[in-house]
Amino acid sequence: MFNVLMQAGTQTAGGAPQSNIFAQLFPFILMFGILYLLIIRPQRKRQRETQNMLVNLKVNDVVVTNGGIIGKIINIKKEKNIVVLRVDETSKTKIEFQKNAIVGIIKDEEKKA
Repeated sequence: MFNVLMQAGTQTAGGAPQSNIFAQLFPFILMFGILYLLIIRPQRKRQRETQNMLVNLKVNDVVVTNGGIIGKIINIKKEKNIVVLRVDETSKTKIEFQKNAIVGIIKDEEKKA
């Protein structure tokens, strides 16, 4: 099919085939379309979901950070974009993290398992 598109074209007055611009650009358009569907679109979806999760964080959520630390949110400092986590209930150990260091919320079903 590609060869047919490449050979297709109008003949000039001298008999030499004139290059069809669509036939030359078709492979690049096809590659960009596949790239968009397989890489760009899913990445944007993940970014939107992560941003939505960070916006909806609230006190008493149990979260995991990108370093693997699990803790309960006890304070959110919105002006500084900081989340304060309690990582140990017995010693009341608290750690401050940047909000974007949070990678997920642990649901009640996951905590019990």
